[in-house]
Amino acid sequence: MDSIKINKYNTKMVAHRGLSGIELENTNASFIAAGNRSYYGIETDVHKTSDGRFVVFHDDTTGRICDEDLHVEETTFATLRALHLNDKYGDKERADTLIPTLKEYIATCKRYDKIAVLELKNEFEKDEIAAICEEIKDLDYLPRVIFISFSFVNMLRLRELYPEQDAQFLTSIYQDDLPQILGANKLGIDIEYTQLTEERIKAFHAHGVKINCWTCDDVEFAENLAKWGIDYITSNILE
Repeated sequence: MDSIKINKYNTKMVAHRGLSGIELENTNASFIAAGNRSYYGIETDVHKTSDGRFVVFHDDTTGRICDEDLHVEETTFATLRALHLNDKYGDKERADTLIPTLKEYIATCKRYDKIAVLELKNEFEKDEIAAICEEIKDLDYLPRVIFISFSFVNMLRLRELYPEQDAQFLTSIYQDDLPQILGANKLGIDIEYTQLTEERIKAFHAHGVKINCWTCDDVEFAENLAKWGIDYITSNILE
């Protein structure tokens, strides 16, 4: 299996949860698969465990891709790390499909020179966002991270800590006032891809807002977005 190549014009492609169209999402295997291809960035999601460790995992609970259903933020790191996630092809014993730490993900992005697109999955306190940034700074990679979040509060707390940090507000709905609001807060947008038109892309750009979208696996739609000048496309399989 391989990714699906598209005419992306000048658009930068982001691998959603790693190359999750081929490898199990948000695992070292999916991050390395993306790292070995032409993707500009690798996207993932961060949670804090009950004992204060930062791990990358999408859902609040593990049951969708694991035989045990645990609440990530109410479980210790050691317990989560011991879980075997269910590989896309039925293998439950692969050593590279464990839940990674934030630092492991960042280290992979650094090794392959990829932008880290990091979703602050739930609402974090300001000191927790600071701690996430410190872990990334320990690896000398903070300038190569784009933070994303559905929580506007997270975006504002990040802005207080790092006024110039690249960040994109996640949303599933376009609103006419979004370009102006995000432009005023020096934020980009990461929006559900079907919400975008050529006119809306122009509206965001008119306010200096960079545009990402999730999660587009439709070749024709993605190529139209690229033709219209979108800055980034996040996809499970398109490259």
